[in-house]
Amino acid sequence: MKRVIEKNKRRVQRKNHIRKTLSGTALKPRLTVFRSNKNISLQVIDDVAGHTLVSATTLEAELKGTKSNIAGGTKIGQVIGQRLKEANIDTIVFDRNGYKYHGVVKAIAEAARETGIKF
Repeated sequence: MKRVIEKNKRRVQRKNHIRKTLSGTALKPRLTVFRSNKNISLQVIDDVAGHTLVSATTLEAELKGTKSNIAGGTKIGQVIGQRLKEANIDTIVFDRNGYKYHGVVKAIAEAARETGIKF
């Protein structure tokens, strides 16, 4: 149990270190990733106004049954890319939220890039 707490504490420290320099605006909002053992949540945030512009999660009916693995990351990355296109947003800042850039997080980023979103 102690190892899990320390692991999460290190992730939060990495997150805070990254967030010092990373910020989203109306022209270039921030795409943030949260992943748990079972689900993935993505939000596109305008930090200046403090609003969530677009979001996607594996708990939605459209993505129900999608797991927190690379295939699930690819699927939700494509969905967020399409929603960003519908909202006329083509450039974002990617916030990995303290997670390492590999596996699910990398799959999300690559799938969003494939839909035409620029990071």
